[in-house]
Amino acid sequence: MNYRKYSLLHFLQPLILGISTVILAGCAGMGPGYETPTVTISSFKALPSEAALPSFAIGLRVINPNREALELQGVAYTVSLEGHEIIKGVANDLPVIDGYGEGEFVLTAAANLFAGIRLITDLMRGDGDSLEFELEAKLDIGGFRPAIRVRESGDISLQPDDDI
Repeated sequence: MNYRKYSLLHFLQPLILGISTVILAGCAGMGPGYETPTVTISSFKALPSEAALPSFAIGLRVINPNREALELQGVAYTVSLEGHEIIKGVANDLPVIDGYGEGEFVLTAAANLFAGIRLITDLMRGDGDSLEFELEAKLDIGGFRPAIRVRESGDISLQPDDDI
């Protein structure tokens, strides 16, 4: 009989069982009543800049419909105009959203120069009255919970507002 195989197998079985128990306990900790928090865009502004590339401030509002506080670990985001990824960025200094609460934070990002040049070239070829935009964001809430993914899109009018 090979005692070396037996002792290794004897050691690995409790280890695998222990790891499985921890993973299942983490999944059970989410609870059956866990609801995915809601994330919406609260603002989108161009910032004054002396650099060649414009900077933007993107405000996000998070609503936590759960009892437990939401400790955001990080966010990765992309803003596209007319299909061109103009802004890409990440942030990790995010607030804790209390249980049954809401909070806002602002992401600051600079535009991608080459994507901006391609966008301007496309705009010069067309005669559109609006720009199609899309924001994609992934918020990491840590632990074994899946990331919150947000996609918002719409149109930005290029025509002056006659109501002013």
